Amino acid sequence: MLDINTPAETLTIDDMRAAHERIKPYINRTPVLRSQYLDDLTGAQLFFKCENFQEAGAFKVRGACNAVFGLSDEAAEKGVCTHSSGNHALSLSYAAGRRGIPCNVVMPRTAPQAKKDAVRRYGGTITECEPSTTSREAVFAEVQARTGGEFVHPYNDPRVIAGQATCSAELLEQTGGLDAVVAPIGGGGMISGTCLTLSNLASDTAIYAAEPEQADDAYRSFKAGHIIADDAPDTIADGLKVPLKENTWHFVSRYVTDIQTASEQEIIDAMKITWKYLRIVMEPSCAVPLAVILKNPDAYRGKRVGVVITGGNVDLDKLPWIKG
Repeated sequence: MLDINTPAETLTIDDMRAAHERIKPYINRTPVLRSQYLDDLTGAQLFFKCENFQEAGAFKVRGACNAVFGLSDEAAEKGVCTHSSGNHALSLSYAAGRRGIPCNVVMPRTAPQAKKDAVRRYGGTITECEPSTTSREAVFAEVQARTGGEFVHPYNDPRVIAGQATCSAELLEQTGGLDAVVAPIGGGGMISGTCLTLSNLASDTAIYAAEPEQADDAYRSFKAGHIIADDAPDTIADGLKVPLKENTWHFVSRYVTDIQTASEQEIIDAMKITWKYLRIVMEPSCAVPLAVILKNPDAYRGKRVGVVITGGNVDLDKLPWIKG
């Protein structure tokens, strides 16, 4: 049985398969959408895996459910706890609620209200912190000491990575194979899961990570060959502000083809285009993959490309193209 201390390098495709069986009752097999306009715009065939259609509104419900439902009854008694800018917090709250155990989360005071509301709706308890990695981890240490809950890290957790890996497994089945997959990168949980699955089931598929220019520590880490961590980057893509950790770096450094970045305006433009032509609600972090595809057309032209739309928990009163 996996736990938070399981070495990342020991994860196997069987861990992904076991996770998929464990979480199936609690997740949606999300649809893959197409758009002729976006294909024409990019020169590629784009397949959008819509994780915003999860009950909790984000892919992170996969990893959260794998961690929560993999706990022994004894370990689950004191509940679970984590720190998160939003989607992992609400996903863990959702999973804990389905199992009937407590969930305590530390969130930046600047986290989107829609995500805070969702945590509370699913029964989670929020303790706020300042919007920096240092503050998150310090406040979390206090919360965990007080509650005794099982720590489920938002991304540097083998149970979480194995759960996120189920997304690309479904994507492969739904598309019949791809030349490339593009997903956002913050801490690297989704990308790590994508690497775990594709390196085993579709090793010829290129893996691209998409990151905001204003929070480009993963890009700089990739180029430098070691982890570079920013404490409090400022970007509209609130879900991508956290740094890589050792478990996710294991996958990123070995299996990612490239990390590409997009400016704040390019992210906003891609978000608006996707809203308009896919007609779905998505958050800024999820627009970064399309933004980098539009910015680097030669890397994708003529190819079958999977694009992971990671979540749709957005404050509708604060859309980035609305001035106010």
